[in-house]
Amino acid sequence: MMFADIRGSTSIAEKVGPAEFANLLNRFYEVTTKSLLLQNAVVDKMIGDEVMAFFVPAFEKETQAAALRAAVAILRRVGYRPGKEPWLPVGIGINFGEAYVGKVGTGEVNDFTALGDTVNTAARLQSHAKAGEDGGFRKRLLAHCIGVPGRAARGRRVARKGRFFRGACYFTGGITSVRFR
Repeated sequence: MMFADIRGSTSIAEKVGPAEFANLLNRFYEVTTKSLLLQNAVVDKMIGDEVMAFFVPAFEKETQAAALRAAVAILRRVGYRPGKEPWLPVGIGINFGEAYVGKVGTGEVNDFTALGDTVNTAARLQSHAKAGEDGGFRKRLLAHCIGVPGRAARGRRVARKGRFFRGACYFTGGITSVRFR
């Protein structure tokens, strides 16, 4: 599961006005969906200033590596590079595990989506990721597996509804990799 969210979107919208903000959102959606689709993700939905996606093993065998590649691509495409400011502040949360994927709703209003603790954890990690970071939670450090460039940095504990994450949790912004315990 992945959530990519614009940081400070309310302030940005107030500064630039509705039409320009809509242009920024459309540009963000384009960058995000392109990065995700190149990694065989399913773009679940665009929710205001956020994009929700998931990776299905039937479409992409290495879903965890694909998710991190997509996250790094999103951050690079919005301008996160050493010594440069992005054109849009973005934080990303990633989690791996089982989820219900299917139709929800009744009657005339239905949705096709992913639900469950895996989804909630990805959303929570996204809320903890600072602009320019992608937060990932897994049993081993994925950044090492695919060779994401970066230097080690100090981690911070992340609580989710009264419990701390177990296993490895890291935040990376392409420049920094962090391992959490």
